[in-house]
Amino acid sequence: MANPKRKHSRSRRDTRRSQWKLTAATLAKCSNCGALKIPHHVCPSCGFYNEKLVAAPKPEKTQEEEKGA
Repeated sequence: MANPKRKHSRSRRDTRRSQWKLTAATLAKCSNCGALKIPHHVCPSCGFYNEKLVAAPKPEKTQEEEKGA
């Protein structure tokens, strides 16, 4: 098993970790309804992709249904 010969400094460790971060999600506007969606994915609010209906949109739950579930 390979082991380091010398201890890496805090500066070297932190320099390496500086690239290890989260990026903000990229969002695009739906051409059909104008809602924000992930690019190259079906719009969750209207079900359109590439100006064609490919999935029926999910109906919104009412407050009564949420309490019962």
